Amino acid sequence: MSIELDATTYIHAKPTTAHSYILPKIFDVLGDHFDGSAENDVFDLGCGTGGAAAALAKAGYDVVGVDPSSDGIGKANIRHPGLALSVGSAYDDLSRDYGSFSAVISLEVVEHVYDPKSFTSTMFDLVKPGGIAVISTPYHGYLKNLALAATGKMDDHFMPLKDHGHIKFWSKNTLRTLLLETGFDNVRFEYVGRIPAFAKSMIAVADKPL
Repeated sequence: MSIELDATTYIHAKPTTAHSYILPKIFDVLGDHFDGSAENDVFDLGCGTGGAAAALAKAGYDVVGVDPSSDGIGKANIRHPGLALSVGSAYDDLSRDYGSFSAVISLEVVEHVYDPKSFTSTMFDLVKPGGIAVISTPYHGYLKNLALAATGKMDDHFMPLKDHGHIKFWSKNTLRTLLLETGFDNVRFEYVGRIPAFAKSMIAVADKPL
């Protein structure tokens, strides 16, 4: 998934490996948020080839998504023709084009963006007052980074040789600061894939004030 570049080439339109440990928690978060509500609208920012959007739609959510990769959206439209997935960027005025939603998700995207403040500002505009933003990203914490350094796995983890790889490495504190400065509040975190101290990813959930 890439927000800045439209050069990403996707091999297939299946859910990514990360979805296997991220999506169950996303369903929990959305289930808690929508519990007892007649609304079920979700916007997927950086939807890639539509794997997560398709899983959410199958569960009954009304999903709209965008991704800047025309290759990714092309594959998504072929594999999931019934989904409203289009080419679009977090640097576009998406709320003007799509309106606002009770929940906006962005899975494993924020680590790729050059301008994270614009990215979260777009998310803020897309979220209805009282709605939530849900962002997953690889987890970086002291103990995990220490373990990576001690085992000689820092190069593999930071992927400097991978085209369109990760360019931002978020901690709980930096991601919380970004969301609070954007205007969200009540930022809380879930950890997925391994125990929390060594989690593969963290999921930030933030409220948009009424």
